[in-house]
Amino acid sequence: MNIEHIALNVAEPGGMAKWYCEHLGMRVALENGAAWFVADGSGKVVLELYCNPPDAVPDYEAMNPLVLHVAFASADVAADRARLVAAGATPEGDIRQTPAGDTFCMVRDPWGLTVQLVRRVRPFV
Repeated sequence: MNIEHIALNVAEPGGMAKWYCEHLGMRVALENGAAWFVADGSGKVVLELYCNPPDAVPDYEAMNPLVLHVAFASADVAADRARLVAAGATPEGDIRQTPAGDTFCMVRDPWGLTVQLVRRVRPFV
């Protein structure tokens, strides 16, 4: 079996879908008025962004980034971090390097969800 999508209950799914498309290279795969399914550049990873019920939207901004984050592969972590911050993201800590040599950082999108930018020495895919 393969994962079909990961669903996130968010306050502004349409605005979030637009931001992810404009700034993270995603595209709308399906929009049905209640939910936006956005796919990454490979077309194999899909996020469903919806708001139902509104009172159940998690407080993403209060969550530790290690509890939940959406990770994007980046060829230049520092440049992508600066570009996303200019587009309304908030830095969450510094750019770091793992003992294995992977470079990563965390930012919060304009809705508080943590986005990780990572450049791996040995990419997963």
